[in-house]
Amino acid sequence: MRKKERAAEAVSRLEKLYPDAICSLEYTDAFELLIATRLSAQCTDKRVNMVTPNLFKEFPNAESMAKADLKRVEELIKTCGLYKTKAKDLIGIAKGIIDNFGGKVPDTIEELTTLPGVGRKTANLVCGDIYKKPAVVTDTHFIRICNRLGFVETTNPLKVENEMRKLLDPQKSNDFCHRTVLFGRDICKAPTPKCENCILADICPSAKKLKKREK
Repeated sequence: MRKKERAAEAVSRLEKLYPDAICSLEYTDAFELLIATRLSAQCTDKRVNMVTPNLFKEFPNAESMAKADLKRVEELIKTCGLYKTKAKDLIGIAKGIIDNFGGKVPDTIEELTTLPGVGRKTANLVCGDIYKKPAVVTDTHFIRICNRLGFVETTNPLKVENEMRKLLDPQKSNDFCHRTVLFGRDICKAPTPKCENCILADICPSAKKLKKREK
C-alpha cells in the first residue's frame, strides 16, 4: 500500500473511531479561539479552558483586549505558564487585529502569522476551524503519529505540514489533525504506544517493528 493510500486509510479509520472531530479548546468565535490557542502553548487545554471564561468576561473582543492593562491580563492568565510573554502577545494580537485587519481576525496563514506569538500551528487551527479552509495543525501528537506511521521522517513542524498536505485530502486534513490528538492521548501515547489495541497497527511500520522485536 502506497503512502498516500495508507494516509487515506488512516483518515477513514480514525473517522470511525472519533466521529466528532472537535478542538478541545472552548471558544465561541475566531478571536476567542486565537487567544485560547496562544495560551495553550506549553499548557494543557484543560487549564486554558479554566482560565478563558474570566478572561473573556473582562475582554470579550479585540477592541477591549487591545486596551487592557498588562498587569490585569497577567493576573488572569497566570496559571497558564509563561504568562508575562503571553499577556504581551494577547494585547499585541488584539492591537494587530484592530490596526491592521479592521477588527476582524484574518483568514489566511500569512496574515495570521504577522500577529505577535502566532505561529503556523495556531494559524492553521484558526483557518481550519473558523474559516473551514484546508489546514494541517502540527500538534505534538500529530507529528509523533505521522512519524510512527511512516508518513514523514522529521519532527520539524513546517516540514511535517508541507509533507502531510501532499498526502491528505484537503477537505479532511483539519479533522484528521483533531482526531490524531485524541488518538495520541488514548492509544498512540508518547512513551508507550498501545499497539496491541491500535486500529492502525496493520498499516503502521512502527507497530510492525515493535511486534518483530517482541518475537
